[in-house]
Amino acid sequence: MVGNERRLYALAGIMWSGVGGYLVFLAYGWLKALPSLRTVLLAIAAVLFALVIYRFGFSNLAKKNIKRISLLEGRVFIWAFQSWQSYIIIPVMIGLGIFLRNSPLPKQYLAIMYIGIGGGLFLSSLHYYVWLVRPSELERSDE
Repeated sequence: MVGNERRLYALAGIMWSGVGGYLVFLAYGWLKALPSLRTVLLAIAAVLFALVIYRFGFSNLAKKNIKRISLLEGRVFIWAFQSWQSYIIIPVMIGLGIFLRNSPLPKQYLAIMYIGIGGGLFLSSLHYYVWLVRPSELERSDE
């Protein structure tokens, strides 16, 4: 594996883990003040939502990014760990997050969405780390 690829896989994993962890941390702050049973029920719903988002959304995107990175040749820009289209979506998602945090929507319900998206991002980040440790059989056979 080329050094550029390793750096891009590591950077993507760190970014996805960091953003996912941050969203879960925000949601935890909103849930911790609630009664225990309510917190547990909301957390279960949020974790299930995270698994769905991971399975049908971010996991596929991470795999596409990994494949795209593996096809890059020569010197690459450090921000190439994601496609340029993803960088258009990022400000929209940040703006939506700010809007929702400042909306009258109860934080306990917003926490489900934040844990769902954050958990999905975090779980999907593991694809990048696995790729760093165990590149595909196809890649190993090319060496």
